Amino acid sequence: MTPLPAPIRWLHSLEWRRGFFDWARSDGVTWVYIFKVLLAAFLTLWLAMRLELPQPRTAMITVFIVMQPQSGQVFAKSFYRFLGTLAGSAMMVTLIALFAQNTELFLGSLAIWVGICSAGAARCRNFRAYGFVLAGYTAAMVGLPALAHPDGAFMAAVWRVLEISLGIVCSTLISAAILPQTASAAMRNALYQRFGVFALFVTDGLRGRSKAEAFEASNVRFIAEAVGLEGLRSVTVFEDPHMRRRNGRLSRLNSEFMGITTRFNALQQLLERLRGNGEEHVVAAIKPGLQDLAEVLDGFSGRALTSPDAARLASALATYKEGLPTRVRTLRGIFQETGPSDAEQLDFHTAYELLYRFVDDLHSYAQTHASLADHRHERERWDEPFTPQTNWWAAAASGIRASFILVVLGSYWVATAWPSGATMTLIAAATVGLSAATPNPKRMAFQMACGTFLGALIGFVEMFFIFPWIDGFPLLCVMLAPVIVLGSFLASRPQYAGVGLGLLIFFSTGSVPDNLTIYNPYTFINDYIAMVMGMLVCAAAGAIILPPNSRWLWQRLEQDLRGQVVYAISGKLKGLASRFESRTRDLLHQAYGLAAGQPKVQKRLLRWMFVVLEVGHAIIELRKEQAILPVHPAYAESQPWRQAIRVMGRALVRLFLQPNASNLERALVAVDHAISRVAATDEPFAPHFDTSALRRVKSYLHFIRTSLLDPQSPLAEFASASSEGLAHAS
Repeated sequence: MTPLPAPIRWLHSLEWRRGFFDWARSDGVTWVYIFKVLLAAFLTLWLAMRLELPQPRTAMITVFIVMQPQSGQVFAKSFYRFLGTLAGSAMMVTLIALFAQNTELFLGSLAIWVGICSAGAARCRNFRAYGFVLAGYTAAMVGLPALAHPDGAFMAAVWRVLEISLGIVCSTLISAAILPQTASAAMRNALYQRFGVFALFVTDGLRGRSKAEAFEASNVRFIAEAVGLEGLRSVTVFEDPHMRRRNGRLSRLNSEFMGITTRFNALQQLLERLRGNGEEHVVAAIKPGLQDLAEVLDGFSGRALTSPDAARLASALATYKEGLPTRVRTLRGIFQETGPSDAEQLDFHTAYELLYRFVDDLHSYAQTHASLADHRHERERWDEPFTPQTNWWAAAASGIRASFILVVLGSYWVATAWPSGATMTLIAAATVGLSAATPNPKRMAFQMACGTFLGALIGFVEMFFIFPWIDGFPLLCVMLAPVIVLGSFLASRPQYAGVGLGLLIFFSTGSVPDNLTIYNPYTFINDYIAMVMGMLVCAAAGAIILPPNSRWLWQRLEQDLRGQVVYAISGKLKGLASRFESRTRDLLHQAYGLAAGQPKVQKRLLRWMFVVLEVGHAIIELRKEQAILPVHPAYAESQPWRQAIRVMGRALVRLFLQPNASNLERALVAVDHAISRVAATDEPFAPHFDTSALRRVKSYLHFIRTSLLDPQSPLAEFASASSEGLAHAS
């Protein structure tokens, strides 16, 4: 048989196919996105010109703003852009009607409105923030030009809504029809892959192979995934009825995943504290039960978890959970033969209580995951949504910054009567809105200024040396395409997103021809100078006026993190665990992003999150145990052990609101007193963790105590001031 030529053999080889598919999953997705941006932009521009809309560039800019790699994101962003545009246009018409004859009052009212919207953008999550952004700068972008001709304000608002609607329709059509990348597919893939990574993380921890750095890095990853999946879930309802039917289960799955990570972290931290205190014989007594669970999870670690896999996992965990009480009693009998102290027995019981709760939550997670295979399922009923938590100081700072910029630039415009002053003011309003929801508004505004300056250089050449010589729409597209490709490519790279956004939006603002093109180099240059000046002022304000990445905000976010323990003590019990989990993780996710480049700050915040989750979760479990106690004199409200727990709660509130050595010592004394009161109380049930409520209560109290004395905790610096506390810990 004649061998095939080398080029044909290469085409039939697996190497180039593997390389092609790797490229298609990475850079290929970016180039598909750029192609769709080009197609949607040119379709929108052509329709806007054919329909003789006053400003076709506005419709084209809408494409650049709402276009996203995934179609669900385009739908969601378009929806909130439309709502924001309506709100901003309505406010603009109202302000023009009230203050058309008084520029100062109009600018002051506009500054307040933009400030409110910027605060809302910083307060909200995902594309809801974008709706606030649009509501703010739409009022400025329509209202400031209309101030010279108030009688045309209403029609200006109508035209803008129509132009933006055209851009939205074209963007969603192209995104959904041509090589669609769906958010629902991304979410399914993320859900399937996430558990495999977590299972590997758990098996390593159960076998004692987990390192501190890897443990912290994995937790940061799980936090980011929980917040990111909540964003994806809110997007998928716009594009996929299949996922919309499962919206409650997806929300539940994310909540349960946060719960199992907290459960396992608590168990892992307890084991590490035992190892750190040299209590290896206690760890050895606990180890057999941990090994059993690790063997159950071995078949699922490091691989995707599909719905059938989840059903098998649920069955295996149910079997393990059913035999766990008997296994614990056997291991406890062996352990007691070694003559352990009361504290060591309490460590043993606490570890297995945490393990049982972890397995129970893991079983529930597997059942929810398996239920995704069904169109309808009873687990769909879930009324504990992800609850974000934003520091109100950060939101207020964004609003104050935006209002200040508008007042300063508006005053400069009024004082100097600079013809391009309106452009400077409205571009500043757009920039401060677009950067409000980012962790570093200074960097975002400066990058947008760089992109705008680049757009000015390219636009000057195209506007005055190329456009006068071309004829017809196809040639116009050929001339615009390189700029759009460059801007889209930069916008797809997170480190250059601001440059790409500035190039796309403000090149189009100043250089894309309207139906009636005016070639005026003086106005062109003045407008671009005004744009860059407005952005640079926004960058300076972001660096000077209450910057969000400064120490003052880290400290307040740390206070908010500690305040979640107070919330766990005083919040309404129904749905408290889910709200506590999501609020704490959302705060840490924000703080971690704002402290980028500050590893010491990030490490401290992460340590606070661990102790907050450990103590807060134990408190919630204590409250749940007390809420379901049977009617018996041993469990009465007046019992000394219940009074001691209430005293402990007040001591913990003082400690986490104002951590210091005195409050830590007071909290430790209160916890010890509560443990002694529980131990001194008789109850009418067998003293096993699956039958004795007081044994479970004592385990949670003991875990709170070990968390407060953890040498890796931020509270350790206060514990070192109390030699008595350290002696007790040893």
